[in-house]
Amino acid sequence: MVEPRTLKLGTRQWSHGEFAIMAVINRTPDSFFERDPGFGAALDAVSRAVTDGADIVDIGGVKAGPGDEVTPAQEIDRVAGLVAAVRGRHPDVVISVDTWRAEVGEVVAQAGADLLNDAWGGADPALADVAARYGTGLVCAHAGGLPPRTRPHRPSYPDAMAEVIEYTTHEAERAVVSGVSPASVLVDPAHDFGKNTWQSLEVTRRLGELTATGWPVLVAVSHKDFIGESLGLPVDQRGEGTLAVLAICAWLGARVFRVHDVKAARAALTAVAELRQVS
Repeated sequence: MVEPRTLKLGTRQWSHGEFAIMAVINRTPDSFFERDPGFGAALDAVSRAVTDGADIVDIGGVKAGPGDEVTPAQEIDRVAGLVAAVRGRHPDVVISVDTWRAEVGEVVAQAGADLLNDAWGGADPALADVAARYGTGLVCAHAGGLPPRTRPHRPSYPDAMAEVIEYTTHEAERAVVSGVSPASVLVDPAHDFGKNTWQSLEVTRRLGELTATGWPVLVAVSHKDFIGESLGLPVDQRGEGTLAVLAICAWLGARVFRVHDVKAARAALTAVAELRQVS
């Protein structure tokens, strides 16, 4: 096991054992969970998330799954202004932008973003160069080699977790070579991206193998399909299942948690932190 790294994003720093809550802020009209409420309402949603205990806000302008085409210009129009407004209203919050495109990363970094959250596993290799140039953090995820916004069709791996570890750590090391600070690189197993329910469950059970690499691990499991399929529940009834998975991931060493319900996640993770101290 490698010594866990200190995580530094923007003006914030987390040592090993400290959890960071990342709140989902959608500017997508066709999101699977919460639709774009409009610019003003999205800015207010950021303020509520910060009040509820969010350390990071993750602003997204493109739905992860299939849907209408969104051009880079449209994505920039949806997210860049909000990034600038959030930076002005909340100077200390860490601002993340959920994008795989280098040209979008460039604009949002100029607007004040601290982290580029690439859920599509380096589909645009130049995004790491943008992160290095502007001093932002970078999330390196495993999406099974899928093109952005596509769903997996019968994904198969000899060993799903071994594949996740090999890919994400390679991308993390590549980012550092590109000039991204090692303290600002995270890895994400990317539940449901390039994975079926069984593989996402396996990755969850074996998450300690990924955290043992020393890279800070981000998990984005909130209300996802693998939880719904496991419990037989629709999207709007997966809250309790989400909290259970968050707690397991936290116990196994995950550091950053991307969630829709900040207050509930903060309570669950505080309980895990207390239990770990007792143990």
